Amino acid sequence: MNRLPQFLTAAPFVAVIRLQGAIANGSRSLDDVSLAPVIERAFSKGKPKAIALQINSPGGSAVQSSLIAARIRRLSEDKKIPVFAFVEDVAASGGYWLACAADEIYVDRGSIVGSIGVISAGFGLHELIGNYGVERRVHTAGKSKSMLDPFRPEKPEDVARLEGWLSDLHAYFIDHVKARRGTKLKDNPEHFTGEVWIGDKAVAEGLADGIGHLVPMMKDRFGKKVRFRRYGVRRSLLSRFGAAFVGDALAEIEDRAAFARFGL
Repeated sequence: MNRLPQFLTAAPFVAVIRLQGAIANGSRSLDDVSLAPVIERAFSKGKPKAIALQINSPGGSAVQSSLIAARIRRLSEDKKIPVFAFVEDVAASGGYWLACAADEIYVDRGSIVGSIGVISAGFGLHELIGNYGVERRVHTAGKSKSMLDPFRPEKPEDVARLEGWLSDLHAYFIDHVKARRGTKLKDNPEHFTGEVWIGDKAVAEGLADGIGHLVPMMKDRFGKKVRFRRYGVRRSLLSRFGAAFVGDALAEIEDRAAFARFGL
């Protein structure tokens, strides 16, 4: 049987996709539109032994989390490439949604994992504008068009409708986690209350498969000669200037606020 000379035998490689930051439809955030070409390249360029998701995200948009995770699963199943998630500081809420797109999840002993819940936050400014003598004028066609207007007092029927939406999204999130984690997940209703677990406790609850870091874990799985190809969203130099700079600064504030919820 003929064998290729050793110097012609390509070393195996793992494609690494970095998922850093809050999840939202925006210029600095993680969203499906900006990540689609990154994920497609990672799965399609060469023949990777595996995809490694390097996750550090406090969460964000349920829809964008779902779209990104679904894209990863489709490509994994189509190309028969396993996916491993490695959590850094946090994979909470939508960040954990992304982690569940992997076949196996590994965390650091200090990683924060979970927050399987849905939140909607805002401000009520009607008293503020009243104190300054500002009159709010809104004209609509359709009784629900001005629902939850922050410049008007909250209406019980609007709050009830919002809570219904949040419950539907929460159920969708729970279904995703249960489908992906299966029997690994311990029978604990606290998993779905928005609670978080750290490191070893996350593993004990079945939210993660073990304590482990990307490079040593992948070398242990695919051999010491395994190489790594890294993929992530690239921002152009021009996007750092002008109006985009202001938008990026605001996005950075929102991003830091999302991480601050977990003491990070």
